[in-house]
Amino acid sequence: MLSPEERREIEAELPLYPNKQAVCIDAMQIVQKHRGWVPDEAIQDVASLLDMAPDELDGIATFYNRIFRRPVGRHVLLLCDSVSCWVMGYERVRAHLMERLGVGLGQTTADNRFTFLPNVCLGACDRAPVMMVNEDLHADLTTEKIDTLLEDYK
Repeated sequence: MLSPEERREIEAELPLYPNKQAVCIDAMQIVQKHRGWVPDEAIQDVASLLDMAPDELDGIATFYNRIFRRPVGRHVLLLCDSVSCWVMGYERVRAHLMERLGVGLGQTTADNRFTFLPNVCLGACDRAPVMMVNEDLHADLTTEKIDTLLEDYK
């Protein structure tokens, strides 16, 4: 069930688009903002609100890597695995993050602090290797810089 606040925020987006279905990504982002992820029941409710089939909305959700269809940690850490990042030290950075966090790619730390995910490109090839934590881009990564950065996300 969508909360009254989620429904209000989604409905506020409707006049900004040519049709209800065009609001679908914004609607899922609104749900995710409130819940941290987009559960099946929210897919059902958003689809109903936007006159869409739930499977159609789920297909859109699973296409976008920033729509989370299962619970994630308090901070989502996206490690860029583009060619530029590979050349500039991706493997070293990935290994260090796996050791520091105690998880592999696609996993969440035991304390629910971080979910560690790969990302195809973060658009900062000139500053590789890079990662994002939530909405914060961190570039020119070194193991020392990573250790300092992780402490900023409690």
